[in-house]
Amino acid sequence: MSDHTGHPPAPGELLDIALEAAARAGRLLRGGRPDDLAVAATKSSPIDVVTEMDLAAEKLITDFLAERRPDDAVLGEEGGDTAGTSGVRWVVDPLDGTVNYLYGLPNWAVSIAAEIDGRTAVGVVEIPMRGETCWAVLGGGALRRAADGTTTPLRCRPSPPLDRALIGTGFNYVTEVRVAQAEVARRLIPRLRDIRRGGSAAIDLCDVAGGRLDGYYERGLGAWDLAAGELIAREAGALTGGRPGRPADGDLAVAASPGVFELLQPLLEELGAWHD
Repeated sequence: MSDHTGHPPAPGELLDIALEAAARAGRLLRGGRPDDLAVAATKSSPIDVVTEMDLAAEKLITDFLAERRPDDAVLGEEGGDTAGTSGVRWVVDPLDGTVNYLYGLPNWAVSIAAEIDGRTAVGVVEIPMRGETCWAVLGGGALRRAADGTTTPLRCRPSPPLDRALIGTGFNYVTEVRVAQAEVARRLIPRLRDIRRGGSAAIDLCDVAGGRLDGYYERGLGAWDLAAGELIAREAGALTGGRPGRPADGDLAVAASPGVFELLQPLLEELGAWHD
């Protein structure tokens, strides 16, 4: 499908827009966070400040997208689903890792993906406290720009045996779901090198892409949590999916180097790691 100018959207154009929007939102969030946020007494609760920053970052992104590409659809974690006519849809998580942000931990990110006719074509994850930006274009590989400005290709690690694999995961906010996830983790840990819980799905997916994790799985993710990071992981050579034979979705998302994925996905199925 074509955009409002009558031309098919170029992924490079969409990438430039996503990079700029993510950088602007990252600066807003980093600069606007009060140093005493976790104990802030000026609001009814610190959560209100986080919610305000989350909403402000999404508004910054969606306003920027509307200015640059007014005919595109937008799906945002905070703002719902806005229809478009161009065949392009932006999938936006303005602040992935809100609890980390609240506590002053560095693992939070801005995640922006662009879909063309339903297929993710561009993904950008901005990680301000690391000074890193990760991105990918469908079929074009994945890259990471470091704090010193150097840009390097992302490649997932060579696959180790499962018992030497470091796997990331996350836990849901709903108590009964957390209890089920904890039981899966309890049974999984003896089969692995170890588990890490970073608190940001977008960053975990980028860490699979960059070889900082051998794999990652989580239940209960939204499209905005997954879209950009999953493309980055795939373009770095990882395999991604959900339950066997299905794409990554809210039931289950798995990303890992190929040899780890082929062992981890059926094991997670056996352990009941999916949403039922």
